[in-house]
Amino acid sequence: MRANFDISNTKSSKKNIISSVCLKWTQHKAWLTTHYVFKDRTPFEKYHISPDEWDQFKRSRLDPSWVKLAATGVIIRPNQFANISHTQTFTTNHFSLKITNSCNPKGDINSSSQCVSKPVMKDKWMEFQGVKNWEGLLDPLDDGLRREILRYGEFVEAAYRCFDNDTSSPGYATCRHPGGSFLTEMGKTGYEVTRSLHATCGAHLPNWSTNRVPSWVSTRSSWIGYVAVCNDEKEIARLGRRDVVIAYRGTATCMEWIENLRATLTRLPTDMTSSNDSESMVQSGFLSLYTSSIGNHPSLQHSIRDEINKILEKYAHEPLSITVTGHSLGAALATLTAHDITSTFANAPLVTVVSFGGPRVGNRKFRCQLEKSGTKVLRIVNSDDPITKVPGFVLEEESTDHVTNWVQRRVEDTQWVYAEIGKELRLSSRNCPGLEKRSVATCHDLKTYLHLVDNFVSSNCPIKATVRVLNRVKHEEQKILVG
Repeated sequence: MRANFDISNTKSSKKNIISSVCLKWTQHKAWLTTHYVFKDRTPFEKYHISPDEWDQFKRSRLDPSWVKLAATGVIIRPNQFANISHTQTFTTNHFSLKITNSCNPKGDINSSSQCVSKPVMKDKWMEFQGVKNWEGLLDPLDDGLRREILRYGEFVEAAYRCFDNDTSSPGYATCRHPGGSFLTEMGKTGYEVTRSLHATCGAHLPNWSTNRVPSWVSTRSSWIGYVAVCNDEKEIARLGRRDVVIAYRGTATCMEWIENLRATLTRLPTDMTSSNDSESMVQSGFLSLYTSSIGNHPSLQHSIRDEINKILEKYAHEPLSITVTGHSLGAALATLTAHDITSTFANAPLVTVVSFGGPRVGNRKFRCQLEKSGTKVLRIVNSDDPITKVPGFVLEEESTDHVTNWVQRRVEDTQWVYAEIGKELRLSSRNCPGLEKRSVATCHDLKTYLHLVDNFVSSNCPIKATVRVLNRVKHEEQKILVG
């Protein structure tokens, strides 16, 4: 047992402090025993979990063999400690105590209690950005990569929270914080918003509907995201580079929904593809949102190119990365943005897409162009989210059989054949104990995705066993209280 004391302004004697701490620790152990000692039933019978989940539970959290419940109280058995490292912090008005134990099952605290240094973020950031296509990091999910995915998810959350979605508001479809200070106001420090981004729908309502529908229905241009640059020296040192984030929200306006329904494939414009590529195709509505402009709002494409050009010039001699992240419609725009950056700027740094619940974007030729340019795409997909399975359909790679190959080419001419792009982190909300409602909206919600990422372990143990056990314990407690 190793104890670190941080005592300040104490008015009690040392004896009283230690006694108080021991009492709190004993109470904590009693609580553990009450919840985790299974008496004559195995945990598999009591909580209906698999042996693999129980092993994961013991490795990741608490082992019932720590303590034994006796008639007179709690007897702690240090020689039965599980091979884990656990920290418990107690705080009172006069002092705080942090107790950390690190023991092996045999009780030899010297043989396995040595700390093993882990690679810091600045040494692994390129792997987390996909330079090795996330090999060995997704199954099981690396904790460092998990934190990075959640961190970028918070940037997308900020885009949602800053969007004015109140149709009765005079500022509908704009940013609630036009000054660009919303990241700081939301507690997201270390980044400076350098540009607000607007997307314009190329489609518009027919003339006869002008006086028949509210004005907010026909809103074509809306605030959709922002560009933020890391400007905190400590954060730059931790990350190992200056991080540039482009974050997009999902579908919000009526006109954006109309663009979503324009699901046929169309060829990329010449300024977004190489001269010898005439077969790369993307979804018509997504491309329209990316390239259309209206009035004093330039196209999203123009804003991106202008801002990235300034950033590359300003930080030309620094390690740099560009991460484009988004949810739903924003995930599709993130893929187009990343492709546009790598195809436009010859000196572009590593460009990575982290997308949540994104629909399909383009065909096989478009995927080949992304891979050829070095763009890295990590798609976080919920198996129960139907949005990730549209639009169009996916065919297998070209067959060697001439008849089958001919049929595939004829089907591709219909402009409905898409391809899955990038590396996939597949999750499932089906057995997630934290989700009470499993409707289409819930399965597609960004909060659901972040919850699943936070609790995902591996394909063999999709959800952290700790969460599943604790939720079943809570459910049993509620039944006891109700009964």
